[in-house]
Amino acid sequence: MSKINPINTASERSEAEEVATSAAQPSRTRWKVFLLLLGVVSLNYIDRGSVSVALPLITKDLHLTKEVTGFVLSAFFWTYALMQIPSGWLIDRFGPRYMAGGACIGWGAATGLTAAATGVGSLLGFRLLLGAVEAPVMPAGGKLNANWLPAKERGRGAVLMDGGAPLGSALGGIAISGLIAWTGSWRISFVVAGVLTAAIGFFALWFLRDTPRAHRGVNAAEADFIDAAHAAEDAAVGTDKRNPLSAYLKYRSFWGMCLGWMGFNGVFYGILTWGPLYLSETKGFDIKTIGWSTLAIFGAGFVGELIGGWINDRWQATGASVNRVMRTLMGVAGVAVVAGLLGVVLVPDAMTAVALLAGVLFFLRWAGLFWSLPSILGGRANAGVVGAAMNLSGNIAGIVTPIAVGFIVGGTGSYTWALLYFVGAGVLFTLSSLVIDYSKRLATR
Repeated sequence: MSKINPINTASERSEAEEVATSAAQPSRTRWKVFLLLLGVVSLNYIDRGSVSVALPLITKDLHLTKEVTGFVLSAFFWTYALMQIPSGWLIDRFGPRYMAGGACIGWGAATGLTAAATGVGSLLGFRLLLGAVEAPVMPAGGKLNANWLPAKERGRGAVLMDGGAPLGSALGGIAISGLIAWTGSWRISFVVAGVLTAAIGFFALWFLRDTPRAHRGVNAAEADFIDAAHAAEDAAVGTDKRNPLSAYLKYRSFWGMCLGWMGFNGVFYGILTWGPLYLSETKGFDIKTIGWSTLAIFGAGFVGELIGGWINDRWQATGASVNRVMRTLMGVAGVAVVAGLLGVVLVPDAMTAVALLAGVLFFLRWAGLFWSLPSILGGRANAGVVGAAMNLSGNIAGIVTPIAVGFIVGGTGSYTWALLYFVGAGVLFTLSSLVIDYSKRLATR
């Protein structure tokens, strides 16, 4: 009879216990998913903002007037807005993985092609293409927020994903301006950005999954934790079922979400598209100074967005109602944004203007919490199409704002009334945010 080695038996038992303990601890793959989304959205805004950063050179190279420049900046949003609802429907129907990854590859190609623009017509065409292929990425992120996160974590997930907007805008300013300074060509910078974006898109296709249980990195404990949270949410707020978009049109909260996002984007896209040219023409900044100023302004937005998400989730964890938390945060943010923009109008000093714009972006980006609303108001089944409706409304401001600012600046020879236009958008964001019921899922019958 063979003897049992007590040392080996103890060692095997210890290893088995370690495996069992490890299996009992939920993995944290969901946060890796949202870190990837942070990177994807950052590239999204580097690519869409690259024209704005290079605008002083592009307008000179292609001989663009202020009015034409406004149309060029707006063109991206025409197709981006037009494709929102179709994208949301496709995301709810087929899942967010392929829509997000495929969009990333597509807009990388469109960014690279922009380097071949030889005049207004081709530049407009490439901007229209970029808008069309970028359209699915944010609604897909909203769907992933609904599918992958418990309700108590969606605030952090929303701002982590949406934080790519100010982060990409900040890094894009310094990256594109640095490439231009190094190569002496705005065209080469577009090619480099496009290739990098397409490569990240292929990685996203490989890594992402539509649901936690389909992901190889999610263990049973994490999947069970998420499923249990979703079941409890459905029991508390209503059945999760597919609805047509028309079912939401009768609700005040739906329109508050849409108009609030429109007001937010009226400010954000105004600063994103015209900010570099404003600093160049009114403050005398060169291309390098524009890059560093853009980094400071939008970098403050990225930090503010993460802080806003942290405050939201921590405050709610103490037992405060979601309505109290969200309405307070949005109200404070709105007042700070309006006050900061009025300060930019009144203060002529260049560095003070940059500091004020950084403060505006810090508080404005608390609105990234809006990306938790598609799952709150629409549930997991409808998060794609509800998020697309929100983004469509926001990007109506993206269409109108660059054109309006172009005509305002071209007609008055001044940016003062353009800044007051941004103040009006900030007021719309503030008032709309305060009428939303953040605790109630809509169209549950």
